[in-house]
Amino acid sequence: MNIVIFGPPGAGKGTQSSFLIKNFNLFQLSTGDLLREELSSGSKLASEIEGLMNAGNLVSDDIINNLIEKKLSDKTIHNTIIFDGFPRNIDQAKTLDRLLLKYSQSISLVLNLKVDYSVLTKRISGRVSCSVCKKTFNEFFDPPTLCEKPGCSGRVMIKRSDDNEETVSKRLKTYDESTLPILDYYSSKNIVKDIDAMANIDEVSQQISTIIKELKSWL
Repeated sequence: MNIVIFGPPGAGKGTQSSFLIKNFNLFQLSTGDLLREELSSGSKLASEIEGLMNAGNLVSDDIINNLIEKKLSDKTIHNTIIFDGFPRNIDQAKTLDRLLLKYSQSISLVLNLKVDYSVLTKRISGRVSCSVCKKTFNEFFDPPTLCEKPGCSGRVMIKRSDDNEETVSKRLKTYDESTLPILDYYSSKNIVKDIDAMANIDEVSQQISTIIKELKSWL
């Protein structure tokens, strides 16, 4: 099966993708990874992508679609893909359907990780990490305590500059504006399953596992 995983920033998409890869032998297809892979190839397309990024411009849908199709031609990953960070708009969703159909595939399941935005804002804006071992804490839910790792005593806690409430609110607004129409598109195909991502990590994983096992029994 091929799965699209949706969720706002900080909802736990990366954590749950890792769970799926480990427990269901799936392959994660991330647009970020595809871009980095192409950039390292030294190809003509890599030069074009590098130029766009250096100029601060977004990589076009055409380029992203070409990279996706190139990866989909690999038969070893057919029907085992988790799409992370793609599609980001309706046109990309429709293009993805066409590309998958070209290789006799389709999207089997869309996982929609739902989180209360007020809690999510605190999850992200409260993130801090140890400057030595990089252990992550949260100023609201998991206040920093002394790290047990050797060499971390007297450490400085560091925080990403974009982990602030104003930036997080803007990211969530952008997510809603771009993602809700895509969810409507997939909902019309009856393949969207909502996940209560407010639960702890193991409970979220269990929700997803149950859905996938039930789906596999029907496929």
